[in-house]
Amino acid sequence: MARVSQAHLDARRRQILDGASVCFARNGFHATSVQDVLKEVDLSAGAVHRYFSGKEELIAAIVGEVLGQVREAFEEESRHVPPPPPDSLVSSVLGRLLAARESLTVDGRPAFPRLIIQVWTETLRNEDLAALLYEGCTGVREAWSRIVVAYQDAGMMRADVPPDHVARTMIAAVLGFLVQQSLFGPAPVEVLRDGLRALMSVSPPLSGA
Repeated sequence: MARVSQAHLDARRRQILDGASVCFARNGFHATSVQDVLKEVDLSAGAVHRYFSGKEELIAAIVGEVLGQVREAFEEESRHVPPPPPDSLVSSVLGRLLAARESLTVDGRPAFPRLIIQVWTETLRNEDLAALLYEGCTGVREAWSRIVVAYQDAGMMRADVPPDHVARTMIAAVLGFLVQQSLFGPAPVEVLRDGLRALMSVSPPLSGA
C-alpha cells in the first residue's frame, strides 16, 4: 500500500478544520452535526475520524489553533526591541489572522468573526472549552504584558499602569472589533489601527484653554 505523505495528511486535516469552521459559523455548534461537516468537506466518516474523534474534538482543535497562532504572533513581536507601536502591532497580527481565513465565508461574509461569537457562547456550557480558552487567552495576555514592559522600558508608554491592565484593554479592543464585524459586516483592519492611533494621540488640554 502506498504511503500517504505528511503533506497530504496536513492538507486533509486543514480541509476538515476549515469545513467545520464554516459549518459552526453558519449554524452554531449545537445545530451542526458531524454529518453536516462530512457533507461540507465531501469526505467519509472514516476519513474524518482518522483525525478527529467527534465534534467536541473538532471544536477544541479550531479554538486551540487560533489561540496558538495569536499567542505566537505576539510573542514574536515581543522579541523586537522596542516592539512596533500598539496600533501597528495589533493591525498586523489581526490582519494576518483574518487573511489566513479569508477564503472561509458564510453567505458571502467572512466566517471567522461569526465563529468567534459561537466559541464564546459555547464556553458558557462547555467547561473543557472554557478551560482551553482561558489558558489560551492567558498566554496572549502574558505575551502582551511583555510587550507593554518593553514599551515602558523604551519610554514609549507611561510606567505607572500595570502591564496586565494594558494587555486586557488591547485584547478587548480586538475582540470588540471582531464582534462588530460579525454584527455589522466586514471592515478593514485599518479601521482599528486608525482608531487606536487616534486614541494614542490624545493629550490633556492646555491649561487655561
